[in-house]
Amino acid sequence: MLKRLDKIRFRGPRTRDDFPDLAESPPASDNECSDDMQLKPRGSSERYSRELRNAGSGSPTMAAAIQDFQRSESDRLNEVKGHLEIALLEKHFLQEELRKLREETNVDSLRQELERERSKRIDLEQKMNEVLKTRGCIHTHLFSVADKQQKEVWSSRLQKWLYERFGVYIEDFRFQPEESTVEAEEPLSAKRLTENMRRLKRGARPVTNFLRNLSALSNWHSVYTSAIAFIIYMNAAWHGWAIPMLLFLAILRLSLNYLIARGWRIQWSIVPEVSEPMEPPKEDLTVSEKFQLVLDVAQKAQNLFGKMADVLEKIKNLFMWVQPESTRKLYICLWVAFITSCVLPYKLMGFMIGLYAGIKFFIIDFLFKSCPKLRDKYDTPYIVWNSLPTDPQLKERTNATVSRRVQPVVSRSSLATVPCGVSREEEAGRSHSTKKGAFHEIFNLQESERPLAVCENGWRCCLINRDRKMPTDYIRNGVLYVTENYLCFESSSSRSSSSKKNKVIKLVDITDIQKYKVLSVLPGSGMGISIATPSTQKPLVFGAMIHRDEAFEAIFTQYMKIMTTTKPPATGSGEE
Repeated sequence: MLKRLDKIRFRGPRTRDDFPDLAESPPASDNECSDDMQLKPRGSSERYSRELRNAGSGSPTMAAAIQDFQRSESDRLNEVKGHLEIALLEKHFLQEELRKLREETNVDSLRQELERERSKRIDLEQKMNEVLKTRGCIHTHLFSVADKQQKEVWSSRLQKWLYERFGVYIEDFRFQPEESTVEAEEPLSAKRLTENMRRLKRGARPVTNFLRNLSALSNWHSVYTSAIAFIIYMNAAWHGWAIPMLLFLAILRLSLNYLIARGWRIQWSIVPEVSEPMEPPKEDLTVSEKFQLVLDVAQKAQNLFGKMADVLEKIKNLFMWVQPESTRKLYICLWVAFITSCVLPYKLMGFMIGLYAGIKFFIIDFLFKSCPKLRDKYDTPYIVWNSLPTDPQLKERTNATVSRRVQPVVSRSSLATVPCGVSREEEAGRSHSTKKGAFHEIFNLQESERPLAVCENGWRCCLINRDRKMPTDYIRNGVLYVTENYLCFESSSSRSSSSKKNKVIKLVDITDIQKYKVLSVLPGSGMGISIATPSTQKPLVFGAMIHRDEAFEAIFTQYMKIMTTTKPPATGSGEE
């Protein structure tokens, strides 16, 4: 191929520059040098030469021209053919060179590596962008934190400044949960109780003295002092100085107390002094005196709490229309006071109230206290207050009303069941029964014997028979009844159904009856009744009776009634 290329190159004085550029030449494959492509220009030239021969067969010049033309055409064709062969050879050469270069340089791997590097670069750029974004967020967060810290620093400085200036006042308004403090309770002690009673009396002495002195001033205990106080007060009320006068008296009292506390001896008082009895102090108390002291304190506390409860219940019932007559008066007075306060000026209202208070305190109250009948008729507040019922009184009224409603129905129904010739008392005695059966059957008595009305349910007590030595016979719990002729004790023992442990005493057989104190150490008169009979060596004692005085009065009254009769009733069963 190289030899052919050299031959083609040296056919004429042409250089490489005379050939067309490979890039400008049309693309062609290796098959472009086939015989078909070479025969086409030959056929066309022969056809062209044949036409020329036919056209110029008559002249020799024309034939010579045609021959020259044919020669030039063949030379040109050979030249073109040489150019094409050179171009094809160069193409093959360049393709071989390009193939070798591709194999040497490995362009595909380079492209892949380039693509990989490009993807890595894109990933790095994305990571860099993310890092930059995170850095920006971090910077923003750091800036916000720094700003917040700066604000906190300023706020802490401001709070510190405010606390230094107004901290004392802020602490006063700070809300704190209320702490529940449990006070330590002292044990019960007679000495401590006595001391507290004395402290209570000393602490309440100024208040009680003031109230007593006011009562003495209202009662005109000292006519001269009360008259002067009345004139001064009415003059102040007339000129509208009642409230300033009372405030001035309070200031004067406090000033006198200050001087007395500083050591001054001032015996002057606005109202007359009322002497108070002083009790001698008791240091050493016996057991009985200590117990009695506890009972006295409990009694006073009971009475005080009872009075307070009565006052509160009366106020509640007054406002709840429990007694409409009293509440209606209060309702009318409130309406009159409301209308008067809306119509009259306050200065005139104060003048009228001051005059009424002075007249009531110095004159009306004195007349009512001196004349109780007049007070019961015309003292409206006193009448309304006393007529107000307490809750126990309301309960008693309700029970009484219900019993009055039920009683006629019961009486009418009982008349139908009473047989002819039998009195109501006998029927009532026959119908009365205890927990274990009929009363006369339990004690083996006549059917006419029944408990008195005062002891219809009996008195719970314990029978102490000091003639017996067995513990079961010495003390027995039960219920004590009194009838017209007998004193009956029903034992509460479960084995007394045969009435062996019940006790029946004739009232006419009693030789002595008196109140009895089982334990001499305890204060008071005791809670027992001692009854002596001829059949016992030692008196029988019915102790632990809550209503001892009531039982003693009923038994003693019936006993005296029996003893004063001329003829005692027929005897019944004795002691069982």
